[in-house]
Amino acid sequence: MHTTDIAIIGAGPVGLFAVFECGLLKMRCHLIDYLPQAGGQLSEIYPKKPIYDIPGYPAILAQELVDKLIEQVKPFNPVFTLGERIEKLEKKGENDFVLETNSGTKINAKVIVIAGGLGCFEPRKPEVKDLEKFENGKGINYMILDPEKYRGKRMVIAGGGDSALDWAIFLADVAKSVTLVHRSESFRGAPDSVSKMMKLSHEGKINLILNSNLSSVSGNGLLQNVSIINIKTNVISDIETDYLIPLFGLSPKLGPVENWNLNIDKNAIEVNTEDYSTNISGIYAIGDINTYKNKLKLILCGFHEAALMSHSAYKYINPGVKYTMKYTTVQGVNSF
Repeated sequence: MHTTDIAIIGAGPVGLFAVFECGLLKMRCHLIDYLPQAGGQLSEIYPKKPIYDIPGYPAILAQELVDKLIEQVKPFNPVFTLGERIEKLEKKGENDFVLETNSGTKINAKVIVIAGGLGCFEPRKPEVKDLEKFENGKGINYMILDPEKYRGKRMVIAGGGDSALDWAIFLADVAKSVTLVHRSESFRGAPDSVSKMMKLSHEGKINLILNSNLSSVSGNGLLQNVSIINIKTNVISDIETDYLIPLFGLSPKLGPVENWNLNIDKNAIEVNTEDYSTNISGIYAIGDINTYKNKLKLILCGFHEAALMSHSAYKYINPGVKYTMKYTTVQGVNSF
């Protein structure tokens, strides 16, 4: 059981900045995100995309902004639980929540802050029968958290975007064999990654299969075989493998939050704009996941919401304690 002051669900830019604002008030934070790295959409979907509306930066790349936000919160030593999704929430009393992830990690917190952007990003799964039989440690994964897990193993990666290309390239020197299956002859990934992958294919380090889709999976308890079908000839072929990694992107869904008795409007959480609190005392929602009149889904608006939320959370955790706000230009940023 991890113990913290603030549990922040979502490690995107707004969740990260919330750590800074809470840290200034001496509140410790624990961030949980289903993605394998901090940064949310900025890191997962468009890391190289320039952003033009961050104050002080005429232009900044999405990943660069994430890197700076992570550097900004380092003095406050936040704890990260990545690659896990919150499944359960239990409120035991005032200032007493328990969260549990799909991997069994438990976090006891005084305040819950939902900063999940558009929601929990869930993998887009191919329409292949019996996939679920080999999930949860039995051979099929939808993201790669620890590359060493695949050392010396036979792998099939399906997809044609940056994630599929980058992992195929990286794992070519780790796994026993890597097969990359793609439904087309062209790729959506970066041209440089395509060139590297094609070079490795010509060298025999990646088995490249184009114009093909996943057809079926099979095995005796653990995944042993992946069948693929050529979309031009309809010929089916089998590949013996230890792991299948379908990398077809992520789709946002509200997820288990939808069942927490929060007031929901069109897949967004209704909040009080005085402090971005929800209808449940001790739970706040900031960033794109909340909704209110005249809501603007901008990162800078999420930063504003994080600042107001943090002061309200401080009062919630410390009722009756007088706090005088001092500007960082006066008191600086003190680490824990």
